[in-house]
Amino acid sequence: MDVVLRKSVEYSTDRKNICNRLLYINMARYTGPKVKKARALGESIYGYSKAFEKRKYPPGQHGATKKRKQRSDYAIQLTEKQKAKYTYGVLERQFRNLFDKASRKSGVTGELLLQFLEARLDNVVFRLGIAPTRRAARQLVTHRHICVNGILTNIPSYQLKPGDDIQVRGQSRSLQAIKDSVARKSEVYKFSWLEFNPEKMEGKFLAYPQRDSIPEKLNEQLIVELYSK
Repeated sequence: MDVVLRKSVEYSTDRKNICNRLLYINMARYTGPKVKKARALGESIYGYSKAFEKRKYPPGQHGATKKRKQRSDYAIQLTEKQKAKYTYGVLERQFRNLFDKASRKSGVTGELLLQFLEARLDNVVFRLGIAPTRRAARQLVTHRHICVNGILTNIPSYQLKPGDDIQVRGQSRSLQAIKDSVARKSEVYKFSWLEFNPEKMEGKFLAYPQRDSIPEKLNEQLIVELYSK
């Protein structure tokens, strides 16, 4: 009886550990309410939203009427970092590694950080118009629909280099979701650092973008100040 009970406890513990690990994997990116997070950060970080435009105040029962205390410099800097993380869909460790990489290179650290974020494969797939959002772009990459220089690549955080070619995998070009997204998207032609052929569903990462070419409303200097403390 004791042996059976012991095995049952061990099985229960192992199952709990597996569930915890799966929960951590699922939490590797934010999957909660997008508008609520955008309202908390005070910026439409996931693109235009009617719901956000109607309620541009913090979430909660008293979000529209509660008097807010004056925020400290640290709180402002932290909010700016959170905006960047949720905008590009990266974890704290990934974000910190990119910052360290940017700080080791010569140049303006904040601008280099944004350039590295823009050079992520999932972001470029989104910018090219192959996917309507970064979340959808991440899914396309992880589901093995995207090739880089002819090689199937399923790592959303893959860092592209100037001259890299991005293609939709041959058999994936018939997917209706990709066709619809490419048909709707025209903003790619505004980015001088990208080029895209919608007929062949192929694009090229020409160069790292200059700061004035990045449309995201972020104050990268506040992020630099936060990590410099």
